[in-house]
Amino acid sequence: MFWTSWLLAALAVVLAWPVPVFLSRATWPARAPFAAMVLWQSIALAGGLSMIGAMLCYGLVPLGENLASGIQGLFRVFLGQESLDTLGVLHAFALSAAALLSAHLVFTLWLTYFRIQRQRRRHRDLLNVLSSPSSDRPRTLVINHQAPVAYCLPGGSRSVTVLSEGLLELLSPEELRAVLLHEQTHLAQRHHLLLWAFAAWRSALPWLPTSKLAQQAVSSLIEIMADDVALRSVGKPTLVTAIALVASGSAQVPADSLMAGNGAQIDTPGTTSARLSKLLNPAPALSAIAQGLIMAGALLLLAIPTALLLVPGIMP
Repeated sequence: MFWTSWLLAALAVVLAWPVPVFLSRATWPARAPFAAMVLWQSIALAGGLSMIGAMLCYGLVPLGENLASGIQGLFRVFLGQESLDTLGVLHAFALSAAALLSAHLVFTLWLTYFRIQRQRRRHRDLLNVLSSPSSDRPRTLVINHQAPVAYCLPGGSRSVTVLSEGLLELLSPEELRAVLLHEQTHLAQRHHLLLWAFAAWRSALPWLPTSKLAQQAVSSLIEIMADDVALRSVGKPTLVTAIALVASGSAQVPADSLMAGNGAQIDTPGTTSARLSKLLNPAPALSAIAQGLIMAGALLLLAIPTALLLVPGIMP
């Protein structure tokens, strides 16, 4: 397992810096947003598995030839059947670091979920006071605000789309339809779950380039995916105008206002720029073969650390 630990460590380093930097600078993800989304998830999962696996394998080197036998040896140490001195200081430290990092990632995932749910509950309570149901659009609330703002608030069967009065006054019926299709796609495809996972990843490892770049990329990709769905029903000029008007409204929202936080997801300037760039400078979608190869590469990337950890005899 000695060489397995070093191979996993090398993979973790590659996935923590050069790979996410290279991918974040690439132009093709906008042409295949779903495939790019899968690849980002694979990079995050494979990177985390490699980090933990490298420390775990190194720590278990004195106790067995592979992960299974090493874990069995660790149980023998816990049960007092084998001396703790067998491990040594460095190997015991590696095992402790692997355990702490695993616990930290799981706890941060739970804590991020708890915080998001608390923010959404508070936001929903405020909406119950400050908004009114739309008379002609189901599961849509209208809030008295002059800035043209639209967003969705996930919550299972209680999910709603929130529009401002300023938006309803400013947008044409077709532009408003484009905005609603966009927001409804977020809810239908459960994009908030992806945002939760990558927000937790960034909170857990804020110093890791992967976490920041992945969160930014995923935020842009889900917006592009929602735009692609809206484009099936409305024209491109209509969608571009709607995006620009809503973006101007987001810039007017004060930092401490209801719509600027408390669980609401509002576009950032970077996300808006990526959306408009995709629409104003269109490029043909990647071929089905190219997207299939990207998906296969993402699965292979995740399979490599998994196989190194679980398949006995791959590396001594």
